[in-house]
Parts: sequence; C-alpha cells; structure tokens
Amino acid sequence: MAKNLVIVESPAKAKTIEKFLGKDYKVTSSFGHIADLPTKELGVDVEKDFTPNYIVDKEKKALVKKLREMASKAELIWLASDEDREGEAISWHLAETLKLDKDKTRRIVFNSITKNAIQKAIENPRDINYDLVNAQQARRVLDRLVGYELSPVLWKKIKPGLSAGRVQSVAVRLIVERERDIEGFTPVASFKVTAEFTTSKGEVFTAKLNSTFESKEEAEEFLKKNIGSDYKIDSLDTKPAKKSPAAPFTTSTLQQEAARKLYFSVSRTMQVAQRLYEAGHITYMRTDSVNLSGEAIQAAKEAIIENYGEKYSKVRNYKGKSKGAQEAHEAIRPTDMKNQSPTMDRDQAKLYELIWMRTLASQMSDAQLERTNVKIASNKHDQLFSANGEVIKFDGFLKVYLEGKDEEDTAEEQEGMLPAMKLGEALNNNSITATQRFTRAPYRYTEASLVKKLEELGIGRPSTYAPTISTIQNRGYVEKGTIDGTERNYVQLELSSDNIESKTLTETVGSDKGKLVPTDIGIVVNDFLVSHFSGILDYNFTAKVEKDFDEIAAGEEDWQKVMKNFYKDFHPKVLDVEENAERASGERVLGTDPKSGRQVSVRLGRFGPMVQIGTVDEEEKPQFASLLPHQSITTLTFEEAMELFKLPRNLGEYKGEEVEANVGRYGPYVRYGKKFVSLGKDESAFDVDLDRAIELIKEKEKADAPIASYEGKEVTKGKGRFGPFIKWDGMFINVNKKYDFDNLSQEDIEELIEAKKKKEAEKVVVEWTEEDIRIEKARWGRHNIIQGKIKVELTKDVDPNKVTLEAAKELLEKKKPKKKATKKTTKKTKG
Repeated sequence: MAKNLVIVESPAKAKTIEKFLGKDYKVTSSFGHIADLPTKELGVDVEKDFTPNYIVDKEKKALVKKLREMASKAELIWLASDEDREGEAISWHLAETLKLDKDKTRRIVFNSITKNAIQKAIENPRDINYDLVNAQQARRVLDRLVGYELSPVLWKKIKPGLSAGRVQSVAVRLIVERERDIEGFTPVASFKVTAEFTTSKGEVFTAKLNSTFESKEEAEEFLKKNIGSDYKIDSLDTKPAKKSPAAPFTTSTLQQEAARKLYFSVSRTMQVAQRLYEAGHITYMRTDSVNLSGEAIQAAKEAIIENYGEKYSKVRNYKGKSKGAQEAHEAIRPTDMKNQSPTMDRDQAKLYELIWMRTLASQMSDAQLERTNVKIASNKHDQLFSANGEVIKFDGFLKVYLEGKDEEDTAEEQEGMLPAMKLGEALNNNSITATQRFTRAPYRYTEASLVKKLEELGIGRPSTYAPTISTIQNRGYVEKGTIDGTERNYVQLELSSDNIESKTLTETVGSDKGKLVPTDIGIVVNDFLVSHFSGILDYNFTAKVEKDFDEIAAGEEDWQKVMKNFYKDFHPKVLDVEENAERASGERVLGTDPKSGRQVSVRLGRFGPMVQIGTVDEEEKPQFASLLPHQSITTLTFEEAMELFKLPRNLGEYKGEEVEANVGRYGPYVRYGKKFVSLGKDESAFDVDLDRAIELIKEKEKADAPIASYEGKEVTKGKGRFGPFIKWDGMFINVNKKYDFDNLSQEDIEELIEAKKKKEAEKVVVEWTEEDIRIEKARWGRHNIIQGKIKVELTKDVDPNKVTLEAAKELLEKKKPKKKATKKTTKKTKG
C-alpha cells in the first residue's frame, strides 16, 4: 500500500490526478457522498436542533469498508473533493464515517486538475472548513423539511405522488406566471414603414420611419403624401463607438451561451463540463466568479500576442457580484491557453472551444467602431426617414468571439454598412412599404433564460440550476413545447412608381417548440402552493434564504438558528393547510350540456386532465372524457370539451372485428379487436374513416407477420425504443447495424437467435430445473433469483453459488403478491 491515500469523489478525477503523483500516492474515489439523509424518512431530528441523521446507504457499505481498510494502511490521507460547499461536505462525511485520525488527515483544494495545481494544493493543506459544511447542511436540511412536509399535503389535497421543493416550486411559479402573461396578452397591430433609396452613385440602402400608424387608412394616407416626392440627406451624424468583451464564463453564463450557440440543454452542458474538468482541461465548472488568476491572465496575453499581435491584447480584471464563500475563486477557463484544440469527443470539443474563445476574448482589446446616423427629408411632408450604419474600424476581441443574444433581449437591430453620402445629397426613392406588425407576447422561458432569471432573482446557486430544471420536467410540472405555431394574416402596402398596391401575407406565430411550458398538474400544484404557502414561494424569501446560506458559509450566522426561525412559522402553516384547506383540481365550469342540461366542467382527475358532464351530487353518474395531449384545462373551450365525448368513434367492422378511433396516452389511434394502430402525425381520431383505418390495419398486419421460423417457432420483427429487433419464443433480440434489418436472411436470423440463447445461458449461475428457479447475472455486479415473472435481487455481499433452493424459495415467496382479503358487508336496517 502507498504511503499516501488521496480520496476524490469521482473515478475520472482520480484517474487524472493519479497521472500527476508518484508511486507513493494511491488515488481512489468515494463515488460522491458516502453518507446522506435516508431516502424514506425525514432524517432530521427537529426536537434536537435539527440534527441530521446521516446514514451510509447499503449500496455504499462495501465501498466504505474498502476505503476504511485503505485508510488504515496509509500514513497520510488526503481529502481532495471539490472546493465548493458540496465538496467540503463530502470530505467531512469521509472524515466522520471512516473515523479518520485528524493528525493523519489533510484537506486539499484546487480549482483545476493540473500538475501545478495538485502540487500546490499538497504543499498547502488545510483543515476541513466547517462553515462551508454547515452551509451545505443548512441547504440540505431546509430543502428536506420543505419537501417532506409539503409533499404529503399535495398528496392529500391534489393527487398522490406529487412533490414540492424550495427552489423547484419557485422555478415552476416563474413558468406558470409567464404562461398566464402570454394567455392574457392581446396583440395590438400597427403599421411600420420602411423605404429603399439609391444614392447619386447608384448604391442602395434602407431607411425606416421612426413613427408608426395605428390603421391601414393612416398608413395609406402617409404613402399617398410621398407620391411625386423629392428626397435629400437632411442630417448626417458620424461618431466613434466601441464594444467591450464579455467577462469569462461563470456557471450560469456558460449554460446560457452553450444553449444559444451549441443548442445544449443545461444538464448536457454541465455533464460535458464535468468531463472536461475531470480530464484536466478546464477549471472547476461550478462558480459564480468572473475573476481570472494572474497566471491565467498572463497565459491569455501570451496566446493573444502570439496569434494576433500586441495591439489585440488588453489585460482586464473583472468583478462579479459577491455571493459568499461557495464560489470557486476563478471563472471557468482552459487550464492551458496554448491548447486550443485538445483531442476529445465532439461535445467536449465544442464546449471547450467556446470556453477557450470566451476566455481569450475577455483579455482582448475593445472593438473600435464608427456609427453613422442619416436623416432623410421629403419635400411633401415633415416626417423624417432614418438609417443607421456601423463600420468596424478595428475588430479587437470580435476577431475571436461575440456573445450571443436571447430572442427576448431588446437589443438594437443588426446594423449594416451605409454607402458614402454627404449633407444635402439628393436621393432616388425605389419604394416605400408599410407593413402591419403586431406587438409580441412575452417569450416563454427556455432552459437558458430560466437560469438567467433565477440568477437575477438570487434564487439557487451554480450547483442547483441543472438539477432544478431537470426535476421540474421529470416531475411532469413542466414540459418542452412541441407546437410549431399558427398562421396569421397581415397586410402590406407598397408604394412603387407612384402606385400603391395592397397585399395580404401570412406569418407563423405562437410557436413554443423547445420552450418550457407548464402542464395542467404543474399549474394546479403551483396555484395551490401560492395560495397556501405564499411565503415559501415568494421570490424575495427564496433569495433571502440563499443569503442566509452565504452568511453561514462565511461564519457569520448559525445554521441551526436559521432552521429554527424558518420552521417555527412553516410547520404550523403546514398543519393548518393539511387540516383545513379544500382539495384542488383546477376545476373550471364551461357551460351546460344541451342534451341533458347537466353542468360541463374541466378539471384535473386521478388519471390526468378531463372533462366531466354532471356532478357527484347528482343521482346519475357523471360522464368523463380525457383531454387530448395538446389541450389544457386552463384554455379548453366548451365546444372543444363537447367534441371529446364523440370519442371513441365506431368506424365499422373489419373481418368481423369492431374498428374504432380514439385518443390515448401516446396520441390518436385505431383499435381493431385487441390490436392498436397509431395514426399519422397529421391525422385525427375525429376525422379518420374506415377505409383509412383498414389501410393502417393492413400495414400493421403486414409488419407483424412472421418473417421466418426457427425450431418450429415463428420469428417476427419490429422497431422499439431501443432500435430494430426480432422476436422469437418470447425473446426480444436487438438487431445491430452489422445486419441489413430490411433484408434479414434465414442465416442472419439463426445467428442472432443462437447468440441470444448463448448470452442468456451464460447469465445463469445456478439453476433448479424441476422447480423452474434460476439465479442469473444482473447489471452492476448483482444477481437475481427468477421464477416465471417473479424476480428477487440479491445484495452484493451474497454469493449466488451458496444460495440453497430452500432459501431461494423463501425469498421468492416473500416477493409474491398477497391476495386481498374480501370484505364482508352487512346491511343495516333502520328501526
């Protein structure tokens, strides 16, 4: 055993660090936290100053045992987890759980995995920073209290299986409120005027009228004033300007820019950045700092001078908003500025290049510009046309990089170059166009713009953005939009050769593709929480909690005191709502059924959003119909609701079997007997007829027909979520790219089946043939006892070869579903 044991939190990080240390060092991984709060209970002793009950999960017990043995044999133990609060807590858990000798234990931190950084860390060890540990504990405990106390309220008042969280619920609130702003928005039309002019030298450019017109009549009246008009340059203003580069990346700005330029999701960006960091290519990727070290600034300067020359270099020091001790001490940057294109996979290469360019540009000179504004006058009216142009005199940092923009940013319109002109110069007018334009509703959030908003409000921290956005989607509160938009007509008037022509054009509006859209359940949960727990979902409260965590991390606040102040108001409120609040379903009354005269309403039901005719108070049972995938309880109209009761539609018969059209969880379909056939993308269950249904059924029958037989059993083929497959004797066998799936030969089929049979046989460790019980290899080094459809997973510490038949039977018996006892009921009679 080596004299020194270095423990980090990931195998990839361990592998990189081990390259920089000699034979006296052994580097191993803890695979993240080795201890945490239990998953199936609160795990916090509220009565004893909110003491957390940390446990070692059964999955980690073997690892802890191994680490303890390794630590006992080492002369020194180096705890080298990340330098943020989470990393500090991991080191603390290692020290506590492994019962490390304080005199033999060193804590080291570094924000990049390079030889110099590791060596410097080893030369400057420190103790565990308990202020950082307490800040992480405070976040973990408070979030556990909120989640474990609010979630059961949602189960009781809305539906089982729901969850709430301090940051996730606020993120959902932002998205729901934005959706309501969009729904309540009424577009206002106006006419914008642009004109095309030609200079005396024949150069063409475009100018616009700074004022707009409310109606078509006003716009047309203005165009008439321009008939026969002469134009000249009324003013010409040219002045120098400059653009400065953006600061180096923080976690949030990297997530935003990777979304704009690489189309990465927030979680994808963090996964790729994690791999880059662990491989030693970039500094730590969870940071709020825009600062660069002196070493990094010097390296960037040298790279700029070498590649572009001295005039492109300008040393800059950036200052960000200080948010406490959580942050790493540097922005995200390459560890080696001279290494522009290291060998790596495609995603890593793209993200690395983005980080490299942003870092380099941050240390480059301003771009020097010349901006020109031209005003054009007419001799027929006093309104002025205006044109703006921009000329780059010196490109500076633009030679490398320009920050992207979100669609909702109210940035200036892109300015092009203007031809050379002089004051008083006469211009020829080619055309003037008045185009109807509508005011835009607020934009839905993208993942990147939501991160930007959360950061602006002070909600969450670098480590929370990606998991928060993943959680609200995984919980079904928010989903990515899929609607392409709808067509809208607009009017355009054009004056050309003294004639005015009017035409109607179309544009697509209302697309939500890729944007974050709240689901019905998300809206109902949000409204319930905002109504009853407005304090928890208040943006200022959530931001204040983050400041409390920062003060704890700085040693300026006691974390248990913060918990007490929060819980004394929170807990009684939970009990009150649980006892007294009414159930929530988001119900809206839409009208009255013309046939029965019963109430028609839409609400969230146990199995999702639905329309209901009648109420539970009536003698006759209510009728129900599920909403279509694109419909919402907040926007559904009475007419749309009544259409739903036309489903399922009976289309007729085919081969003596009833054929009907309906809509299910995965969209519209046709049912024929017990078989289901999905309709095409643009087909509707309300419109499909019997002929089209039969056509689809025949295609399905042809696709499902056996393609061969083997050992007297049929072979069929299909395509599933994991790709193309063949099915034989109840086995699904994946068909890889080695085979031509559309033209499988008998030889190919036999080869695939035999390979699968061999693989399945190799999985069997023990088999009791008469009892039809076997033990098979499973994933992650586990084994399963299997009998028919019943499966029992063995723990890692059990040797499958030593399991007896009796023990296997006993375990299987426990797994079998218990028969429900039938309730005996007796009628009570009055009197």
